[in-house]
Amino acid sequence: MNYIVPLSVKLNDGRFMPTLGLGTSASTKVAKGKVEEAIQIAVDVGYRHIDSAYIYLNEEEVGRAIRKKIANGTVRREDIFYTSKVWSTFFHPELVQMCLERSLKKLQLSYVDLYLIHLPVSLKPGEDILPKDTHGKIIFDTVDLCSTWEAMEKCKDAGLAKSIGVSNFNRRQLEKILNKPGLKYKPVCNQVECHLYHNQSKLLEFCKSKDIVLTAYGALGSDPAKEWRKKNSPVFLEDPVLNAVAEKHGRTPAQVALRYQLQRGLVVLAKSFSEKRIKENFQAFDFHLAPEDMKTLDGLNRNMRYFEHAEFANHPDYPFLDEY
Repeated sequence: MNYIVPLSVKLNDGRFMPTLGLGTSASTKVAKGKVEEAIQIAVDVGYRHIDSAYIYLNEEEVGRAIRKKIANGTVRREDIFYTSKVWSTFFHPELVQMCLERSLKKLQLSYVDLYLIHLPVSLKPGEDILPKDTHGKIIFDTVDLCSTWEAMEKCKDAGLAKSIGVSNFNRRQLEKILNKPGLKYKPVCNQVECHLYHNQSKLLEFCKSKDIVLTAYGALGSDPAKEWRKKNSPVFLEDPVLNAVAEKHGRTPAQVALRYQLQRGLVVLAKSFSEKRIKENFQAFDFHLAPEDMKTLDGLNRNMRYFEHAEFANHPDYPFLDEY
């Protein structure tokens, strides 16, 4: 078995994506300055992949951190792989590039390396992130995701996004894009919740068969303070089986959880605002898990999600939460 995990993976458009990235999604209780600080620490440690989104409302801080590390000579712009996402209120084709341009203005960058459709659910256009009616119900919209994808392709052609992909798509929704007449560019990746308690094995197999990289968010679980996190969920980093494997290798449970995903061929996002953990997480490249370790960890799967989107439950595309 090949234990070597590459530092980057080749995408289906020929570009390269670092296999370990820093996630920046945070609860509203986390000060925006912590995000900026964490990115600077991460770049110094060796991270070159930074993941954010329009809806995270932190792209000013993200951009400032990246520009500081460029200005002091730590990295060049081309060394950084930055991901952003178009939010659901911008899915009409004429609005997609507007959302990207807003992100670029906040970032003060001229392009993003990867631009994703954030969710396969469209919402009423406007300035509200979650538009609601007088009864507090979310106002959905009807937009053909294939037309949204065509607008994504135009963003790539314009040089505003080097690569394009999707997030939170299931197999059916991916196939809708892949089978679209006149498809110009395939999605390079699908970013989904993926961890030891929800290992997405069938979706991973499907994506590999289509040369689409599966990117894992929530790879270390999720911050209980996050608004969309299920409450009272078990913390898999405390799982005794995981901890036994970690003890065997003299590693932290988080390092083993990340290494498990890397050896499965995923790109992994690890979110932390702690300097100690940011450094520890990057050491997931420094050891390997034997086949019996991988099999043991496979056995922890429960098809259990940390993220719930109850507000979207009445949407016809709510099955985007289905694994496959």
